[in-house]
Amino acid sequence: MTVEGGMMAETDAPTELSTTAGKFPLLEYRLRREGREWPVLHVGAVLTEEDETRAIVRKTNRLPYGVSLWPSAIALAHEVAARPGEFRGRSVLELGAGVGLPGIVAATLGARVVQTDRDELVLHVCRLNADRNGQTDIEHREADWTQWTETARYDWILAADVLYGDSLHPHVRKIFEANLAPRGRVLLADPFRPPGFAFLESLEAAGWSVSFSRWDVGDEATPRPVGVFEATPPR
Repeated sequence: MTVEGGMMAETDAPTELSTTAGKFPLLEYRLRREGREWPVLHVGAVLTEEDETRAIVRKTNRLPYGVSLWPSAIALAHEVAARPGEFRGRSVLELGAGVGLPGIVAATLGARVVQTDRDELVLHVCRLNADRNGQTDIEHREADWTQWTETARYDWILAADVLYGDSLHPHVRKIFEANLAPRGRVLLADPFRPPGFAFLESLEAAGWSVSFSRWDVGDEATPRPVGVFEATPPR
């Protein structure tokens, strides 16, 4: 499936994000689907592999790569928007929320959403974006996957681009196992990186059911393929 209806634009307010590494202009992306629109602020889009390489360089310079807009988040948000009946009245945990787009979409569809990230700056932008979309009931929590203490169970766990490092996989797996409600499901977006395949294969080996849909994100000439994987634990 091809992502359509997104738009990058200069934003009206706020226009700048102040960090310890300096001040960065904020842009606005508008996701459009199913006759609805969701605007979110970000410091730059990472849509191609070349963009991603530059983002990694930015990370070493302490720029706020965590509040960039990543293709996996766009694809995951589209997937959620395409399933309105599956989120209404459900509880949702979003891991590594970034600018918060997937969780915001879920909240507007009637879900009860908790967005988590280990970076307070990221959560600040999440709150700004939730407010811009009228979702003042989203809960935002600072949380580190390696020191996870959350005990509540959720109908859905959403995560975009969280499988980039093998060392994080055991922690992500523990969260899935500890925090999914009975008959709960995971939606996990990843741009087909090798570490992501390894993680998904480990789930299948443990009896999880894994299916996926493909989304092409970005410029039509050089789209970035992203898989949105639905994982269901063994019963």
